[in-house]
Amino acid sequence: MQYCSTRGGVGGWSFRDVLFSGYAPDGGMFMPETLPLLSPDTLRGWKGLPYPRLVVEVASLFIPTALIPRADLEALVSEALSGFSVPEVVRVARLKDGLSVLELFHGDTLAFKDLAMTCTVRFLNYFLQKESGRATVIVGTSGDTGGSAIQSAKGLPGLDVVVVYPRGRVTAVQEKHMISCLEDNVHVFAADGSSDDIDQPLRRLFADQDLVKSYGLMSLNSVNWSRVMVQLAHFIYAYLELSGMDPAAGADVELPELEVVVPTGGAGNIAAGTVVKLMGLPLKLVAMVNSNDIVHRTVTTGDFSMAACVTQTLAPAIDIQDPYNMERVFWLLLNRDGASVKAMMEDFQHSQRHALSGKHHKLLSQVMSSGSVTDDGILETMGRCWEDNQYVLCPHTAVAVWHHYHCAHLARLPRCYIATASPAKFETAVQKAGLTFDPPEAVKALDKLRTRCQNLERSGSWSSDWEQRLREWIHTVGSVRAAGQTFYNQ
Repeated sequence: MQYCSTRGGVGGWSFRDVLFSGYAPDGGMFMPETLPLLSPDTLRGWKGLPYPRLVVEVASLFIPTALIPRADLEALVSEALSGFSVPEVVRVARLKDGLSVLELFHGDTLAFKDLAMTCTVRFLNYFLQKESGRATVIVGTSGDTGGSAIQSAKGLPGLDVVVVYPRGRVTAVQEKHMISCLEDNVHVFAADGSSDDIDQPLRRLFADQDLVKSYGLMSLNSVNWSRVMVQLAHFIYAYLELSGMDPAAGADVELPELEVVVPTGGAGNIAAGTVVKLMGLPLKLVAMVNSNDIVHRTVTTGDFSMAACVTQTLAPAIDIQDPYNMERVFWLLLNRDGASVKAMMEDFQHSQRHALSGKHHKLLSQVMSSGSVTDDGILETMGRCWEDNQYVLCPHTAVAVWHHYHCAHLARLPRCYIATASPAKFETAVQKAGLTFDPPEAVKALDKLRTRCQNLERSGSWSSDWEQRLREWIHTVGSVRAAGQTFYNQ
């Protein structure tokens, strides 16, 4: 299994090399050069496997045993997923009228990102220990990714983590998960802008190959293929749990279909769903967005263009106008045509807009449908779900579940709604919906912790200023590590 860039300029990379990368050197995103197929017999054989075992089976399709032997892979995944608050790691809530919610938020930071992040960081640490190496992770976050990266990597001796989040655009719990970690290898910046603003200087840092090579600069956003790879497992888990597939059926019996509804921001999850669909999993994918509706407009009309600004909503983790993982979807649908993807993405990055061709738009609309939900719709859905089930949704999950209450569907077609975060992280939205939710003790304890954070101020040249500030920080941290010293409280 080798990897290439979606823009065609890079190929033949190993999983290890891709793991330790951000964007590809040509500005694209790494993808497997070929996708393995999941046969009906394979899927039937996986029926009943626990979630961690499914992660191992999926990862083994993309990581050669020469890089991580099977026994080591099993140990790494087991360790990564051992700290979740429910024994099964992920859980299906089966509610009234066929409403099935896949809870992916039982990790340390109460968000689905913990699943892939903990595994990815274990893979990183595995190679760093073997090679006596160091790496510097840089993460731009809209809320959940930063906290998950920090909690997964804190204290690891070979890894420094630099996280940049948009000040005032994340919830108090999301912010505390980031700024309350005082480990020496954690560096947190609050930027006066949106998560899309943050992506601009980070892309330029990753494009500087001297910087990347000098400091082992890499990403733990879903830019990193490993994050997307692990996320394939929860689509397979949902399918095996909810599709009604008969594991004893004969080879001539067609596999049933499952509809999976995904709250969508940076599009990592929906990209994972697209990958696994093209691998042979019978899915109907629905990408649901909030008022930042670029994915919805792209799917319905072919209008892949950013709005003038990012709208702040009750679902802040998907307040994104640059859904960068859509590049992976486009590449798959355009039959891995790197030149075409390069042209369209450079056009989009230059002008912040691109009109899909008629053929391309048709291909996209065949692989997924979409919808957009306002804040009023989020609150209405949270209230209705409570009235029907005494079950509190987080606002992002409500973006998906709105589809259950407002879109007709065939009774024979089972549906799964992806729950990406716990309502404990979104107290304001819960209160606005007229509901209450008693947060876990670990969340209550966050208010008592000391904090540490650096500011990135807005200026007339804010993007270049932020890039320079982060560049200098990376240099300084690297020099301190080269001298074998601690960074803080020296």
